[in-house]
Amino acid sequence: MNQKKRFLIIDANALIHRAYHALPPLRNRKGELINAIYGFCSIFLKILKELEPDFIVAAFDLPFPTFRHKKFKEYKAKRPKTPEELSQQILKVKNLLKEFDIPVLEKKGFEADDIIGTVSRLVFKEETKPQIENVILTGDSDLFQLVDSDTKVYFLKKGIKNTVLYNEELVKERYQGLDPEELVDFKALKGDPSDNISGVPGIG
Repeated sequence: MNQKKRFLIIDANALIHRAYHALPPLRNRKGELINAIYGFCSIFLKILKELEPDFIVAAFDLPFPTFRHKKFKEYKAKRPKTPEELSQQILKVKNLLKEFDIPVLEKKGFEADDIIGTVSRLVFKEETKPQIENVILTGDSDLFQLVDSDTKVYFLKKGIKNTVLYNEELVKERYQGLDPEELVDFKALKGDPSDNISGVPGIG
């Protein structure tokens, strides 16, 4: 039996933010800050070498409110505004990926997480499911809920060098026996301070 082909789905904003905060303020000859770009490329080249994916797409957030903001106006209300020097690097990473003919996926009203979840499921039509394995590259633990027999998460555990490839067993080990599909309920009960979601009082 032939080995499954790998479909790499990049959570681009999560990686760029991680690199921006993990690396010192590196600059090019023009004095432009490039630490996020450098860090993103380092991670990207590392996973290309390790996993040799057959297909690649990159999902991005857009700087517009999403359907979550409409349902809950306080959503991410405490998040600081993205610095201009980081926004410029996000744009340059996006252009870099386009130069490599890597599709950039983004949609107004939705987050990169929504796109990743959709793409990871749409690829598995009956005629292709047995031959393809998803690998989601991210530093966001929310995406563990997508892990199943056909989907793994290549997770940046710390900085940009400490990585773990999560399958179902490792997710259950991390969350004390919870299956990936149960993380939706767990996150809802626990809440998420980074998104300004309080959760259920007394739980978490």
